[in-house]
Amino acid sequence: MSANILDGKLVSATILEEVAAEVSRIGSTFGQVPTLATVLVGDDPASAIYVRKKNQTCEELGMYSIHEHLPATVTADEVRATLRRLNDDPDVHGILLQLPLPEGLPEEELLTLIHPDKDADGFHPVNMGRLFLGRPRLVPCTPRGIMALLDQYAIELPGKSAVVVGRSNIVGKPLALLLLQRHATITVCHSRTVDLAAVCRQADILVAAVGRPGLIAANYVRPGAVVIDVGTNRITDEAEFRRILGDDSPRRSSFEKKGSALVGDVEWRTVKDIAGYITPVPGGVGPLTIAMLMRNTVHAFNIQKGIDG
Repeated sequence: MSANILDGKLVSATILEEVAAEVSRIGSTFGQVPTLATVLVGDDPASAIYVRKKNQTCEELGMYSIHEHLPATVTADEVRATLRRLNDDPDVHGILLQLPLPEGLPEEELLTLIHPDKDADGFHPVNMGRLFLGRPRLVPCTPRGIMALLDQYAIELPGKSAVVVGRSNIVGKPLALLLLQRHATITVCHSRTVDLAAVCRQADILVAAVGRPGLIAANYVRPGAVVIDVGTNRITDEAEFRRILGDDSPRRSSFEKKGSALVGDVEWRTVKDIAGYITPVPGGVGPLTIAMLMRNTVHAFNIQKGIDG
């Protein structure tokens, strides 16, 4: 029997409706609405698409967006100057520095330069530290979206075994902290984990966030487990497509036409018949990341107005 689908598109639509209503209330109360500033360095096509989608979503919700596009040849000092200017602008409430940055720019330093109260991505050390202490304020968007998805589908967390495959600062580590705060028992796996499949099979909730197409196969999954696939990998090899999605996949015609397909870190073909719940790729975690970026921008506005809840 196939797993129940955790529909990120559906949940994100609900969240965005809530955000739009909050933006409307803010506009009526303050005579202004939250404003998100996006900073894109260089001309990476995927990054440009992501930023455009974020700006478009702002406008759809009644928020303002400002976009700063800097050339790939920009110096670190010029990026610093842009971020400082946005920090000092009282009409900018959230700042997002689109990653990855061109080679040679100090990513960690530049992220740290964003004021913690305007840190729409939730990556600043101050916000990470608050999360570690159990006093979260602005939380990284993808982990926050995953928690919203689990809540929407009433997935029980207290006492459950949760295995997070991947220890990035963007997803793995903050998600582990959020799950721990909800009383799950956490295991974080990485490239040096011994017998990864055996560790994963212990999970009631299994999160794959490593960026390796189809890594999590059927033998990694306990029957009935909740499987959250954070991976977004573009594949072009037909054999890889068959392994991950199967010969009878409804996405085959699109793959043959485009010559590529977006897949996750989970081998969908086999895992969907073992898991109790599973997120698709695309349409699972991805839409929730943008929804939570919008929610974080509204939260940042409230923080700056002294009404942080």
